[in-house]
Amino acid sequence: MNKVIHQEQLFQLILAHFKETIREPGVIFWGIIFPILMSLGLGIAFTKKADVVRNVAVIEHTFIIQASNPSSSRIETFLNNYSTKIEPIGDEGICYRFTVKDEKLGNTTFFFRKTSWQKAMVLLKRGNLSVVIDEKNSQIEYHFDPLNPDAQLTYLKLSKIMERSEVLPAERNENIEPLTVSGTRYIDFLIPGLIAMGIMMSCLWGMSYGIIEKRTKKLLRRMVATPMKKSHFLIALMVVRIIMNFIESALLFIFAYFVFDITIQGNIPALFAIFLAGNIAFAGIAIFISSHTANTEIGNGLINAVVLPMMVLSGIFFSYHNFPDWSIPYIQKLPLTLLADGIRSVFIEGAGYAEISFATFLLTAIGILFFSSGLKIFKWH
Repeated sequence: MNKVIHQEQLFQLILAHFKETIREPGVIFWGIIFPILMSLGLGIAFTKKADVVRNVAVIEHTFIIQASNPSSSRIETFLNNYSTKIEPIGDEGICYRFTVKDEKLGNTTFFFRKTSWQKAMVLLKRGNLSVVIDEKNSQIEYHFDPLNPDAQLTYLKLSKIMERSEVLPAERNENIEPLTVSGTRYIDFLIPGLIAMGIMMSCLWGMSYGIIEKRTKKLLRRMVATPMKKSHFLIALMVVRIIMNFIESALLFIFAYFVFDITIQGNIPALFAIFLAGNIAFAGIAIFISSHTANTEIGNGLINAVVLPMMVLSGIFFSYHNFPDWSIPYIQKLPLTLLADGIRSVFIEGAGYAEISFATFLLTAIGILFFSSGLKIFKWH
């Protein structure tokens, strides 16, 4: 009887691939030790070069409370008199732009975004801004992470501008409120990104390069004579890679939990769902890339052509909102961006199934599409 799935055959293939994988010393270093070392170094010593654009959130009730007497609101008076109102992008709400010109150090542009406190915290966690300002009883309050050097620099520049404005009194009437909201640190932003990047790198290099190397060494040719099904061979590779990625990600999280007090604020099953979908997507892409290539040099080029752009664009080490506005919708559709944003939303935004459902569906569809295409054109030699 010709079965679609031969359970014993599939189990033996998974076991063989798993043993083959863990015997390589490089797997332990690059898959487990290296991400931990990277998170430790960046978490402790990360500094970001000053940007020419600074995004600042202005709490919405600042405007509402002062609506009856606009002149009493120092922030609103400053924005109306010294800044330029610009058209909002998407659901950003009312935005203002103020530019400080400096021929020696370069110009610094501040974008002030009117928003609620809850929305400001989400934007802060996503890396879209670093400082939130509010006004209570004619006193300006600055909210930011005191351990974030970028936020400190933004505060210093912004407070100096406010102090020198003619609409403000000579004495400084302000208050600094260090943010203690969980998930606003840079390391909270970094760890989910490293997990997503680790999944991509593990699938593409671990699977694609491994298949291409076996084909180059004529090892795949020998498997043609066996009763093994092609789909079983590829599914076994995927299962082993998912298991390895789960182990690597779990160890990275455990390390970050004890060293940096990283927590998961959202739904754990939702995290598993987006994690599995990301593995399926990149495993499918890996199989498609390696399905027809017998040259390791060409394989290297194909893998790098997929990996490098997403590493730069997808917001792993810094927010992709630093790129031009026209490029953001395209960046958000990249598989690594979908995965990183999904994992990050569960980690630091408290997301559940509803928030990650679209990304999970799209990543799964990408994986199935590329796997099916790769399976059709796959060749043993």
